[in-house]
Amino acid sequence: MNVLLVSTSPHREKSRTFALAMDVAKGMGKDSRVDVVHLCDFKMEFCRACEVCHKTVLRCPLKDDTHTLLEKMLSADGIILATPNYINQVAAPMKALFDRASHFIHCKRLLGKYVCGVVTSGSGQDQTVLDYLCHYAHTCGAQYSGGVSAGVPMIGQKAAETFRLGETFARDIREKKEYPDQTEIIEKGRGHFKKIMQIRKEDWSGEYEYWQEKGWL
Repeated sequence: MNVLLVSTSPHREKSRTFALAMDVAKGMGKDSRVDVVHLCDFKMEFCRACEVCHKTVLRCPLKDDTHTLLEKMLSADGIILATPNYINQVAAPMKALFDRASHFIHCKRLLGKYVCGVVTSGSGQDQTVLDYLCHYAHTCGAQYSGGVSAGVPMIGQKAAETFRLGETFARDIREKKEYPDQTEIIEKGRGHFKKIMQIRKEDWSGEYEYWQEKGWL
């Protein structure tokens, strides 16, 4: 299985966020290939709400590295989203990446994939950020295998929990597990955007064609 680890800390391999995420990767076992990207190594502009990506899916007029990152997400079986908690939210580079992929939400581009979350902070009060990562996974169509967080002084005491999350994450991917409550949320979201696609089929022609190709309309 192919897993993408998206690490958001500016400290790269030296960061505690990355260390916690790698503990999850260890729990996945040797049959998992983990591709690591540090967002600080990529040039990524902010979304300008031009809606070109709705008209031609995965085409954006901004010339940067975002397309490469999105292709990596689409190629992975599972995605580990690892971020420090900055003022009760994911770090800015991760939010910028999400903003540049609105068609992931409109077209449920991560349907059939799996996401888990890793969050670190000074306080360890990270549930709102983990909840947001879970919400993001569902809006894109992915099942959420769970998350782990730690205050900086507690990271060393989280090894067993992170390892178990890695085991669960790998098992979910391997068995293509569906959580009924999550599937209900995902399908409700798809029903919502089905109506929008029909209303905006002229404005969002690329996404509308994608929905037609999938047989969802």
